[in-house]
Amino acid sequence: MEGINPVALVTGAGRGIGRGVALELAKNGFDIVGNDILFEPDNKASGLFEVKERVEELKTSFLPIKGDISSLDDHGIILRQVLDKFREINVLVNNAGVAPDERLDILETTPENFDGVLSVNARGTFFLTQRIARQMIDQIKKDSELKGKYCIIFISSISAEVSSPSRAEYCISKAAISNMARVFADRLSGFGINVYEVRPGIIKTDMTAPVREKYDRLIEEGLVPQKRWGFPEDVGKAVAALARGDFAYSTGLVVEISGGMNIRHL
Repeated sequence: MEGINPVALVTGAGRGIGRGVALELAKNGFDIVGNDILFEPDNKASGLFEVKERVEELKTSFLPIKGDISSLDDHGIILRQVLDKFREINVLVNNAGVAPDERLDILETTPENFDGVLSVNARGTFFLTQRIARQMIDQIKKDSELKGKYCIIFISSISAEVSSPSRAEYCISKAAISNMARVFADRLSGFGINVYEVRPGIIKTDMTAPVREKYDRLIEEGLVPQKRWGFPEDVGKAVAALARGDFAYSTGLVVEISGGMNIRHL
């Protein structure tokens, strides 16, 4: 093993929420494996290798791995590289996700749009989790004292419950992730592997940049009770608390990071 720190794999770690999660976990003493489809070693201004520099400034390790979550063949490659460097994995953060290539009304959207989103957000995430869960179970079988030292965290979205007819594929994929977290929490509870869902609201990232003016207006009009955008570090802090074990008796927990959008009011 590289060191004594627990090891967290964060998918989609090169930017946005994934970047925020990786940095907050590093602040809490985790070694980070950052996966992304973009892999540009010479680019230190953005992407995985910018995150690598920031993590290493925090005195923990960062292993960048190129991989496409939608490719099941890449899952084995990712896990092999993790084990080659660290010999184990303690935390999986399923963050990688995509929006539709084109925002189309639910009555006009295409199979290509649907398949592109679901292949990453639902199918890829499901089978990567299955693979990593099996690895965690193997580790526990070799050392039963490690039971309760592992967790899997799914980053979903308020879109799991909120309708957006112009991006139905995304909403459907996030609803799938929400239920996926519940089913894995149930199945893995006997092994001492806790599973959580973190449900972000309107977070300021590259993905939301094209609709920034729209959400600026809606937030000002009261859509978000706390009257501001969320930031990747808001999500990262919640993930870090879960990964630390602060909610060890709460497998299946859903944590919404939305500035109060979950509040029903008149």
